[in-house]
Amino acid sequence: MNNDEEVLVLQEQETTLDNAIEYDVLDQSGDLPSGRFAVLNNIPVTEEGREIFEQRFNNRARLIEAEPGFVAIRVLRPVHSGTYVILTMWEDEESFKNWQESQAYGKAHAKRGTEDGVDQRPNIFSGPSFVTTYKK
Repeated sequence: MNNDEEVLVLQEQETTLDNAIEYDVLDQSGDLPSGRFAVLNNIPVTEEGREIFEQRFNNRARLIEAEPGFVAIRVLRPVHSGTYVILTMWEDEESFKNWQESQAYGKAHAKRGTEDGVDQRPNIFSGPSFVTTYKK
């Protein structure tokens, strides 16, 4: 997979690549190779914020799995850095954009910006999150 600047190689087993970034899989659903559009939400988390952040994803509603065009999700804990990755794989970019406008997306992000939201707790995030996308 690639975008205008990078190539993405996804491997779910040991790799011999020199520059590979390693993650532990905290949660997963679906088959990555089936997707044609990957969205990586990169979220820098502090050491003290890891437990709260992981708990939030362990308790997720799992609504995304029922969305049209959804292929797979991986919640990835970094082995050697502080940036978690929420990887979602879609049939195409349009499916991803449709999900962003869906009721399921609204429910999944309902606490964002409220006092119950993880984003409002101090000392969770070490920097702003950013999204990267790749196509086959």
